[in-house]
Amino acid sequence: MQQNYQPIGVFDSGYGGLTILKSIVARLPQYDYIYLGDNARTPYGSRSFDVVYDYTRQAVSKLFSMDCRLVILACNTASAKALRSIQQNDLPLNYPERRVLGVIRPSVEQIPLYTKTGHIGVLGTAGTVLSESYPLEIAKISGEHLSVTQEACPMWVPLVENDELDNPAADYFVRKNIRNLFRRDPKIDTVILGCTHYPLLRKTIDKYIPLHVKVLEQGPVVAESLADYLVRHPEIDQQCSKRGSVRYFTTESADNFETRAGLFMGHPLSAEKIQL
Repeated sequence: MQQNYQPIGVFDSGYGGLTILKSIVARLPQYDYIYLGDNARTPYGSRSFDVVYDYTRQAVSKLFSMDCRLVILACNTASAKALRSIQQNDLPLNYPERRVLGVIRPSVEQIPLYTKTGHIGVLGTAGTVLSESYPLEIAKISGEHLSVTQEACPMWVPLVENDELDNPAADYFVRKNIRNLFRRDPKIDTVILGCTHYPLLRKTIDKYIPLHVKVLEQGPVVAESLADYLVRHPEIDQQCSKRGSVRYFTTESADNFETRAGLFMGHPLSAEKIQL
């Protein structure tokens, strides 16, 4: 690595975290970034807590070995199933000067600014929904004042990962899951897209979300939260190098990653294959 090269690491199980990275780079273009996608083992959504924790810990360790002082888990499943254990167990013991942040808490903190009815919907992977992370985090900030209804959408990530956004199957499953959500609570006025892949389905999602309902996408929220975090933690900010570079790494084929990741980022890019 270059001397004094200390990028911000962004990790996801696949491609979805690129929607987070894109927003972060747009908001904070001066920093250096490394994106790591564990594409060889994606998806994480249906895996157990222990497996997600092990995989995420390996990825974080790899990014730390690449001189990242700060890592963003740009993956709702990793944030739900691994973040707390890493923060409470691994960092104090092995990396006391480094930090790992997730995407769930920044999203939850915005909810009071969105909702008027106090009824919140969460669309997420099976793993994120089963973890109860969103209801638990929402309860922390609101007590008993907000009602949360969740809907697992197990087919959405495969549709995105396989570039089937305009397939009739995408329309079918998006319609089905959104109708399930509002059938259980018609008073919902705010929906969280609780997976970083879901913004790519936004055109289809908007067809079936009621017009009065606000949709919270995580990318801009996480980017703004990171900007605020770096202001509040100058000791971390000073460790992050600022040359405006982005490097991409994948545990799968670099050629495949470049093709698909380019669609997420909106421009061609080069990637390298690594092992965790």
